Amino acid sequence: RQTEEYFLPRMIQDVTKQLQETTSFGDTVLATQDTCIGSEICEELWTPHSPHVDMGLDSMETFTNASGSHHVLRKAHTRVDLVTMATAKNGGIYLLANQKGCDGDRLYYNSCALIATNGCIFAQGSQFSLDDVEVLAATLDLEDVRSHRAEISSYERTLRASKVSPYPHVKVDFALLCREDLLEPPSEPIEWTYHSPEEEISLGAVCWLWDFLRRSRQARFFLPLSGGVDSAATACIVYSMCRQVCEAVKQGNQEELADIRTIMDKLSYTPQNPWDLCGHVLTTCYLASENSSQETCGRARELAQQIGSHHIGLNIEPTVTAVVGIFSLVMGRRPLFEAHRGSRRENLALQNIQAQLRMAVAYLFAQLSLWARGAHGGLLVLGSANVDERPLPILTVCPCSGSTSHSQADGDLTYFPHIVCCSETLRSSLLFFSILAALATTELEPLTDGQVSQMDEEDMGMTYTELSVYGRLWKVAKAGPYSMFCRLVTMWKEVCSLQQVADRVRRFSKYQANRHNTTTLTPAYHAESYSPDDNRFDLRPFLYCASW
Repeated sequence: RQTEEYFLPRMIQDVTKQLQETTSFGDTVLATQDTCIGSEICEELWTPHSPHVDMGLDSMETFTNASGSHHVLRKAHTRVDLVTMATAKNGGIYLLANQKGCDGDRLYYNSCALIATNGCIFAQGSQFSLDDVEVLAATLDLEDVRSHRAEISSYERTLRASKVSPYPHVKVDFALLCREDLLEPPSEPIEWTYHSPEEEISLGAVCWLWDFLRRSRQARFFLPLSGGVDSAATACIVYSMCRQVCEAVKQGNQEELADIRTIMDKLSYTPQNPWDLCGHVLTTCYLASENSSQETCGRARELAQQIGSHHIGLNIEPTVTAVVGIFSLVMGRRPLFEAHRGSRRENLALQNIQAQLRMAVAYLFAQLSLWARGAHGGLLVLGSANVDERPLPILTVCPCSGSTSHSQADGDLTYFPHIVCCSETLRSSLLFFSILAALATTELEPLTDGQVSQMDEEDMGMTYTELSVYGRLWKVAKAGPYSMFCRLVTMWKEVCSLQQVADRVRRFSKYQANRHNTTTLTPAYHAESYSPDDNRFDLRPFLYCASW
């Protein structure tokens, strides 16, 4: 064990009234008059040989962990298992405190503090909360730890304990226990309450969005509504954020009330209900073109009415016509859609110009719509996408690729219907079933007899269910084309031949030519294990040969 003597700053000496000039720094533990306290930090809990193992063998009875572990779907299951197994095998009291809030970029820290003893949970902190600080307390008996270790005593444990290098003890002149504590009834074990993945995406994104909004000191949010499930899920998350804020205000949280008044620039404003607050903090907009259908326009308008957002409906077709006209005037040729006998290159260019102009118009309205309404500030532009679209061209044509922040850039599309279902506002309405029944489409190609003819799955040549499988193999299993083919041959042996599996893997892999586009993703809430944030989680090259 390594320790060093560290000179205490004079400020610390003055505050603590300590006479000593130095303190030990390193692999040390605290020895009080009645127990020993060890500590490990964050990632050490997740390592194969955590410090608490040797500490427990060296008679430490209490372990603390000041963690900075960001939220990932279903991560709470692993965290609880690690702590309970650690205390079940070795005995002891484990105090886990985790960071809470948005880091100002791409991650959310969801607290999830806990107190565990001998394999049982005795206190659970909230996994998602708008409160900045949360304190857990439990009354535990140190004799239970000693009894537990006596029961699991064995030759192997004794042998390993004899080989552990002892930790240096820093003796402190106080005790954790006092005589009055003998009359306190001990806390009872509790069952850990887990959130479903759909609830985790919704609640995590709620807290992330609220932190992002109040820290940026922007006025509100601006969300382009397409009438599809992606943007509907994002709108429902913003509405859920409003509901969480209203509940916090009703419970007397003055910090949240002060924040919302600062954001609204109204010192006397108090939200009455989520619908009222959503009308102030969210502006939605349907950006129509000649390729948009009445069905998506109607769904977007009705959704805005049900959640109470300030809704704008406009048509960008004059802008598209003007830009294409400039190209035609200069180059002497006018590009056409494939439906009008144009080439694939022309077709993709016309789709992209619509998407990028939607982004430009969205930013214009985000910057000036409050000015036009006589209010102060600007709006944060929210993008709607999902993790499955990360490697595909559809990501490059979506307007979200240039948004200020993604609220759903890292959620599996298969969860999105359940997120919409979690919204009490939509659950019992016909709009809910209409949104879920709608097929995914970007509506960038001409309509056929007034109906949408372009479908995302047809354009991609694969389903979103298949995309989810590809994404997990690519990101979590770190599988390249060959490894992916080997895995899928077994997984899909009942439904696909070897040639069909090879063709599907080749079709997916060719899209990796677009992988460099993910480096331009704006701050997003990343909640899935196969995150599209390549420059943080994946060190493989961005540029691949697309002709293989």
